[in-house]
Amino acid sequence: MPDILFILITAIVALGVGVYIGRVMLQKVYKQQEEAARQKAKSIIREAEINAESIKKDRMLEAKEKFLKLKSEFEEESNKKKNIIIQNENKVKQREQHVAKQMEQTKRREAELDKEKEALDHQLELLKKRKEDVEQQHNEVVAQLEKIAGLTAAEAREQMVEALKSEAQSHASSYVKDIVAQAKLTATKEAKKIVVETIQRTAAEHAIENCVSVFNIESDDIKGKIIGREGRNIRALEAATGVEIIVDDTPEAIIISGFDPVRREIARLSLHRLVADGRIHPARIEEVVSKTRKNIEEEIVEIGERTAIDLGIHGLHPELIKMVGRMRFRSSYGQNLLQHSREVANLCATMAAELGLNVKHAKRAGLLHDIGKVTPDEPELPHAIIGMELAKKYKEHPDICNAIGAHHDEIEMTAMISPLIQACDAISGSRPGARREIMESYIKRLKDLEAAAVSFDGVNQCYAIQAGRELRIMVDADNVTDEKAAQLSFDISQKIEKEMQYPGQIKITVIREMRAISYAK
Repeated sequence: MPDILFILITAIVALGVGVYIGRVMLQKVYKQQEEAARQKAKSIIREAEINAESIKKDRMLEAKEKFLKLKSEFEEESNKKKNIIIQNENKVKQREQHVAKQMEQTKRREAELDKEKEALDHQLELLKKRKEDVEQQHNEVVAQLEKIAGLTAAEAREQMVEALKSEAQSHASSYVKDIVAQAKLTATKEAKKIVVETIQRTAAEHAIENCVSVFNIESDDIKGKIIGREGRNIRALEAATGVEIIVDDTPEAIIISGFDPVRREIARLSLHRLVADGRIHPARIEEVVSKTRKNIEEEIVEIGERTAIDLGIHGLHPELIKMVGRMRFRSSYGQNLLQHSREVANLCATMAAELGLNVKHAKRAGLLHDIGKVTPDEPELPHAIIGMELAKKYKEHPDICNAIGAHHDEIEMTAMISPLIQACDAISGSRPGARREIMESYIKRLKDLEAAAVSFDGVNQCYAIQAGRELRIMVDADNVTDEKAAQLSFDISQKIEKEMQYPGQIKITVIREMRAISYAK
């Protein structure tokens, strides 16, 4: 028993010594770790201070560079403004010197005129005295002649008048003829001079309107997306816009063909948006084409307003501004209608200034003279008469209305600016390269083709494509059956054969499409 107790005490003592030694060892380890952590923290702090100092120096350098750059720009801008101020001061000084010189010349001229006036007054006094002497001598001579001839002065005067009357009439008629001939010759020369000077002062570029537009693409891979599976995308785009999309081997380009510039522009902008968006499918195509049409209407108004501002024409009715904007997308014998109207306005303003007429009225009438060509309904009346009625409707000046209506001699000219509009319209259209009449007849033929098809019941839309060699017709699927679509194609072809003149043959394609649309809400 004592042995066991001794063993227990020995074990307990050994355990206590072990615990104490372990505790001492742990404290030593903890102190070493704490010292290592402290050293590491100091190292991190030192590195952070070094990095902070480096960043601070970099920021200071950047700030200095930016300050120097801004200072340089400010000094440069200040120098420019100083130079402008110096130039303006020099111009003002030159102007003041010029005005002072003119004032000196004016004073010198006034002094000369005063001297001339004194000389003239002296001559007038001499002439008065001479006149009195002549009258006195005349009276004496008349008295002597009356005594010799036995006639009074009145009787002698009547005899002389009768004798010279016939001779004076013949001389006068000859003189009048010479004056009239000289006036006609001078007027013709003066008119030619004004016309030539006006043409020279109004420089204008002419570009014949084409029937194709080119849409540039970055890669030929996009052509496959535009065509779509089995060509469904390109067919949807042609049906929505009414133009022909030609995708051939031309690198990085797609051809948009159509006689209507508005349709070509809608197709071009729609293609641009579709390619930029990347989502190209029939539903998306119709959505984009619809939005583009609305944007084109807004652009038309903007073009009209910008044109009026450029020409300095104010107070136009909003509907007239919209019609002016539509001119941008119309052509007259191949000549862009808006460019033609702008040129006529400038020509009329120049001529009116030369002749001393109302420049504002002339310029306004020149811009509006062809608005009858852009009316939506296009009634069977000359465009000059339509334009005149529109001008009257929107409260334009009577002289402007007459100039518009008379520029093709449909009505009598009653305003002074009317012949100017007619002459300037002829000048603008007769410049070399300004017009091409075959283009106008070609576009008229395509419009007549579309009108012939639209006249049938059930036709929603009709587009002449392939330069008039194909007529693509969209019909209402609810009112036109498949059998009726075939009959409709035949009837339209017969009507075109009987009523129209055209080269080659025309393909009539009737498209009947049934759509079922539902919305999940």
